[in-house]
Amino acid sequence: MFAERVLSGMRPTGHLHLGHYHGVLKNWVQLQSQYPCFFFVADWHALTTHYETPDVIEASVWEMVIDWLAAGVDPKQATLFIQSRVPEHAELFLLLSMGTPLGWLERVPTYKDQIEKLKEKDLQTYGFLGYPLLQSADILIYRAQHVPVGEDQVPHVEMTREVARRFNNLYGREPGFEAKAQESIKKLGGKAAKLYTECRVAYQERGEVDALERARELLQQAQSISNSDRERLFGYLEGLRKVILPEPHALLTAASRMPGLDGQKMSKSYGNTIGIREEPAVVERSIKTMPTDPARIRRTDAGDPARCPLWQLHLVYSDKATQEWAENGCKSAGIGCLECKQPVIDSILREQQPMFERAQQYLDDPSLLRAIIADGGDKARAVAQETMRDVREAMGLVYT
Repeated sequence: MFAERVLSGMRPTGHLHLGHYHGVLKNWVQLQSQYPCFFFVADWHALTTHYETPDVIEASVWEMVIDWLAAGVDPKQATLFIQSRVPEHAELFLLLSMGTPLGWLERVPTYKDQIEKLKEKDLQTYGFLGYPLLQSADILIYRAQHVPVGEDQVPHVEMTREVARRFNNLYGREPGFEAKAQESIKKLGGKAAKLYTECRVAYQERGEVDALERARELLQQAQSISNSDRERLFGYLEGLRKVILPEPHALLTAASRMPGLDGQKMSKSYGNTIGIREEPAVVERSIKTMPTDPARIRRTDAGDPARCPLWQLHLVYSDKATQEWAENGCKSAGIGCLECKQPVIDSILREQQPMFERAQQYLDDPSLLRAIIADGGDKARAVAQETMRDVREAMGLVYT
């Protein structure tokens, strides 16, 4: 059984904001203590839409990694690296492209959606069409079991599963697979071999999922077989061929709509963001000048929190008692808008304080940051090279 790794990445196209923190980074911090996690800077992905302005990418890479560390991502628990520093991503992308139907790429929902949204950019490029397959390569190169995504990204994971299934079907066809599988079973030893065979029959003939899980656990714990035997028996167990690239699963993240300064979803394209490491004075000024309920023209006018962008931030940052204070004070004109904004300002500044503290050491000594990425790149590349050895062998690209 392959390790239960988590794989996720972010495109370096500008400063990260609190929407990234609440939508992605808080989840990464939680996952890093549960699984071996690989988090990467997706600089090649950024080029699919910013190929004409690569300076934006270069300027954003290191600042983005500092934001990750500031948010609490721990390089002692997770592997952090830059995509382009692990060229095996590109090699697997190329090899997968040889057998991936063009229609699979064209039907990915975000393909036409992004072309429509980014009309100011020329996205009629091979790189943009192929970016979902590059995503698949990013996942499969680490044989990741879990990919944390929002619902809109689930089709990408589903396509990756199809790519892995097609690859295994095309290239997992070992000569004499059945005979080799029987030899691998013998290596388990009498009792374990009998149990494996019984579980295989129970799953394939009677559909007993519990039997499948028991057999998987048996193979995972077996010390008498090689990794190649183990992979072969996993495939034989499920009626498949040898599993070279395991199918990943989407790890759905809770929907998180971080409101911006105008009440819309926080987004750089709307110009309504607060940076993860925004200066306190800028945070205070931004909140104090943000719009509120347009009906509250005078201090004595009663308002409606449902029409107020600030109320959306109260829902994220304020406790129940503060929310009740703000709601009642707004509806009765008991408090003014500036007064209502202060608890939100205080909460954001409190949230950001440890981020500034964690980031400072990397700002003071950038060599620490480079060392983390270099070390992460070495670890990531070792795993990627192991996968590529198996892929090349399966495709007949090992010449001796």
